[in-house]
Amino acid sequence: MKLVLATSNKGKVREIKALCEKYEIVPYSELIDEFEIIEDADTFKENALIKARAVFKALGNDNFVVMADDSGISVDILDGAPGIYSARYAGEDANDKDNLYKLVDSIKEKGVSSSPAHYTAAIAIVTKNAEYCVHGWMYGTALTEIRGDGGFGYDPMFVPDGYDKTLGELDDEIKKKLSHRSKALSLAKRILDTL
Repeated sequence: MKLVLATSNKGKVREIKALCEKYEIVPYSELIDEFEIIEDADTFKENALIKARAVFKALGNDNFVVMADDSGISVDILDGAPGIYSARYAGEDANDKDNLYKLVDSIKEKGVSSSPAHYTAAIAIVTKNAEYCVHGWMYGTALTEIRGDGGFGYDPMFVPDGYDKTLGELDDEIKKKLSHRSKALSLAKRILDTL
């Protein structure tokens, strides 16, 4: 089964390929030109579905199964920010480093050096016959100190519960077990196996 990912984020593509080895996975940008998808919903679930539907429609081929992920970090001291705005927290053209430093600064502005936080991943699957969405979460602490250069996004500032290292410092195999995306993908794989 060919599984088309509704993302061109290299970090996400790499992570999903590693977690879904038995499927042929291609980012949609290898099949059609990249296009802007307006994610204007206010939940991870709805934004994931918007992406998957848009790519499924643009492909124009009922035989594809499209999977989209919408994920982000929510920091308690910031009332859940950046949440669904995680990918563009420092502005529309921001990169991972810009977002990371902005979040560190936002937490520092509250006068603390850490805060409880969690990651959410919503994974949507769209086929010609149905739509599905599953979730995964990872809980821990957001730091104002950046440690490690592994992973991507906010990984160097997030320490998962039960660990003393950031995701930027932890081994990939450990991260695979803990990751919000891997938890959501394990549920998504059950759906894919029935398709």
